[in-house]
Amino acid sequence: MSQLRKKGSCIVAGGGPAGMMTGYLLARAGIDVVVLEKHGDFLRDFRGDTIHPSTMDILAELGCLDEFLALPHQEVAHADLEIGGERVRAMDLSHLPARCRFIAFIPQWDFLDFLAARARRFPSFKLKMDAEAVDLVREGDRIVGVEVRTKDEVSPFRADLIIAADGRHSTLRRAAKLEGRDLRAPMDVLWFKLPRHIHDDHAVLGRIEAGQALVMLDRGDYWQCALIIRKGTADVVKAQGLEAFRSRIATLTARSMADEIKDIDDVKLLTVVVDRLRTWWRPGLLCIGDAAHAMSPIGGVGINLAIQDAVAAANAVAEPLRAGRLSDAHLQSVQRRRRFPTWATQTLQVAAQNHIIDPILNSSAPPKVPWALRLMQYLPILQRVPARLIGIGFTPEHVEIAAATAEAP
Repeated sequence: MSQLRKKGSCIVAGGGPAGMMTGYLLARAGIDVVVLEKHGDFLRDFRGDTIHPSTMDILAELGCLDEFLALPHQEVAHADLEIGGERVRAMDLSHLPARCRFIAFIPQWDFLDFLAARARRFPSFKLKMDAEAVDLVREGDRIVGVEVRTKDEVSPFRADLIIAADGRHSTLRRAAKLEGRDLRAPMDVLWFKLPRHIHDDHAVLGRIEAGQALVMLDRGDYWQCALIIRKGTADVVKAQGLEAFRSRIATLTARSMADEIKDIDDVKLLTVVVDRLRTWWRPGLLCIGDAAHAMSPIGGVGINLAIQDAVAAANAVAEPLRAGRLSDAHLQSVQRRRRFPTWATQTLQVAAQNHIIDPILNSSAPPKVPWALRLMQYLPILQRVPARLIGIGFTPEHVEIAAATAEAP
């Protein structure tokens, strides 16, 4: 690989939501940008599939919301829980000050393909698959590129800015020796599929019984399910075998559905990590998304926090890159802008983990509806509070940079 020749070039490591949105926005602004994705495609199951109103507002600002909504998806405006057999409503998004007052459920690979297709309409955008950033290239104290592994070789690739969007196990943040704060999580998640029947109620997103909690995400013809377990117990659960796992799931849903789990190897582990970097940048390098702050799956906000980071980053660096005057202050401003919403969201997630999830997992007694949820049933207006926090967030971002070139049809 050779150096990007155009002044103001950028390499984005990671083709997830943060990386693809950043690449799209920078290419739209006329920046010469390459997105590196280590896999050959986006087809990896059991990833976050929720696109929240804040993200759809950004798509509207980019003029592509209608095109996005034309993709096959499911829409959820209310979130219900079943706790000890009692159904309660936990969230009502129908009153949000947003263009779309619902959460859209769409496979992440479809969303990433959508962003890639839009980005390719700009001549300055390149997406390189099967290309993994494995190390940093330095000149003195400044990072000036990345070492990229392809099927054939490992070679340097240089640019004026490197954006690390390579996930919670980021290679680049480790190479940059950026220190993080581990906020700990008392849980892990086992992902698997259950059949979707026409009469199923898609508004029920969670079921809680004694020592058990199951989240069910509507994928149209099946449920993407997340069984919440105590951290570090996945091997024990799997070692108990398929029938024991089916019996466990049958306490949370229909036995006939549980029997559709054909192999314990089809159950995949997500190790929950909640952390954030103390410093998100080094000269020439900026971390965003999970590379800067791994989020708990609570609320399904990880994708949307990553998208917000991408917008904030593009807003901050596009013009300085184009003018050849990018400085450390521009990178620092991204962290300063995104520090509070990251901290506030993680604070709520950790509180929910420690005070709701952990007691559920450690109890053998039939669960009772918490007083806060009980109050929401008597005062439905309170259901708008979690809807606002999850659907829009603390500091929603907006696209501030104009398109420098027209999109190709």
